Amino acid sequence: MLQIPELTAHQASAPKVRNRAGTERAIFLAARDLLAEQGFQGFGINAVARRAGCDKQLIYRYYGGLDGLIEAIGNDLGTWVKDKIPEDTGGMFLLTYGDLMEKLSTYFMEALRDDPLVCKIVAWEVSQDTPQVRRLAEARTKALGKWLDRMKGSLTPPKGVDAATTNAMLFAAIQHLVISAAVSGQFAGVPLKTEKDWEKVAATLRRLVRAIYG
Repeated sequence: MLQIPELTAHQASAPKVRNRAGTERAIFLAARDLLAEQGFQGFGINAVARRAGCDKQLIYRYYGGLDGLIEAIGNDLGTWVKDKIPEDTGGMFLLTYGDLMEKLSTYFMEALRDDPLVCKIVAWEVSQDTPQVRRLAEARTKALGKWLDRMKGSLTPPKGVDAATTNAMLFAAIQHLVISAAVSGQFAGVPLKTEKDWEKVAATLRRLVRAIYG
């Protein structure tokens, strides 16, 4: 008969070794997915803990609670565009400000289309005024702004062009088109369903950017 050795007192009381980095990542991904699926109505400590398969106390320990999780998600959403364009401050990839804005606007549109949570947050930003949404929006805007500053380096817009207002209008148009596509598949009679539809939008966007910035 197989004899199972008894555990010593030390072995019985020894805590399980946790992979903190893995647990933090699991919590983050669970929170992000839950927010994308259910919005803030289903977003809570207990729900995140269940999705991540961990004790809720670890959420407080690693993130300080829901506020810390929201800030982490906002920071992540503010930097997702950088994965689409090589980060360059010396002009190796981007020779003019027009080059920068053509790439940034095009990839910003692609990133929005590929990320349902970002689309939802953009929609929340213009339809809900809650502390949680404001925290997400501020973190996303701050992170994206820092990245853009690093990207542009010494590049400057043409004289006489109000770049801040122009870029705000370009990004607002992109966001509205992507949200409209998710809701109805079109905007102002322009179809936004197939890749061919979006290729036309991207080509028009590039022409607009070049008409402004050269």
